[in-house]
Amino acid sequence: MVKWIQLLVTGITVGSIYSLIALGYVTIYRTSRIVNMAQGAFVMLGAFFAFSFLSELGLPYWLSAILSIVCVAALGVVMYLLVLRPLIKISLVSIILATMALSILFENVALLKWGGYGKSVPAFTGDQALFIGKVAVFPQSLWVIGLMILVLIGLYALINLTRVGKQMTATANDPGAASLSGVNTGRMILLAFAISAAIGALGGIAITPINSTSYLSGGIFALSGFVAAILGGWGSSVGAVVGGLTLGIIQSLTTGFLPAGYQDAIAYLVLILILYFRPGGIIGQPSAEGEA
Repeated sequence: MVKWIQLLVTGITVGSIYSLIALGYVTIYRTSRIVNMAQGAFVMLGAFFAFSFLSELGLPYWLSAILSIVCVAALGVVMYLLVLRPLIKISLVSIILATMALSILFENVALLKWGGYGKSVPAFTGDQALFIGKVAVFPQSLWVIGLMILVLIGLYALINLTRVGKQMTATANDPGAASLSGVNTGRMILLAFAISAAIGALGGIAITPINSTSYLSGGIFALSGFVAAILGGWGSSVGAVVGGLTLGIIQSLTTGFLPAGYQDAIAYLVLILILYFRPGGIIGQPSAEGEA
């Protein structure tokens, strides 16, 4: 029983990271209807920037984290302005292919700058495990889960309780009508990309003390977050969290009875089954307007 509870704790931690990545996908999609397959690269770069600011420049941890998030957010904005905005009127497929190409570009740049070996940063508040009975819970895992919850609450408040959030939703629902109503749709999309990139960077900084990040991590994170967003219900922040936690728990529990490496196959099999019997995902397909 202790073994399965330990695997469950691990699954919740990993699932929280998947949830953060999925929230990044949802944030962009709900404003621009763009599916950004470079979202995983934001996670990777957030971790690498934090490593450089900490280890190479010797900056304080809090300042390194802030600068990393700002740098990745700025990169997300530049990516949209230079590459994606000119493609919006062409086709959705062109945008998806462009974001995939950007993800590969970011991976190669990371390989040149940081090398092929994984990098890690210290835990936020130490790495001494806390024991609940015989189950070990690391403080960094609590940080990961807590940050995911804070991001979810923050996005809910932004979308439902602020004027900017309503404008972002209006931009997604009907860009033409929103523009005629005085909404600067271009600015709303830029804001969505900045927020999404910042969420990805935050996830990268939070997970790197637990699992080292390499230049290949971006693609893995992108796929896992994308599956989580679909699994929970595409377009919903709550669905992103439900999907991320479900995926992480399934992958973790699978290692309890199958060799390592099979957990991804089992998780994606569950995804296929859920989409076959419930195409809208676990909690359904909500409308973008007024949803969390």
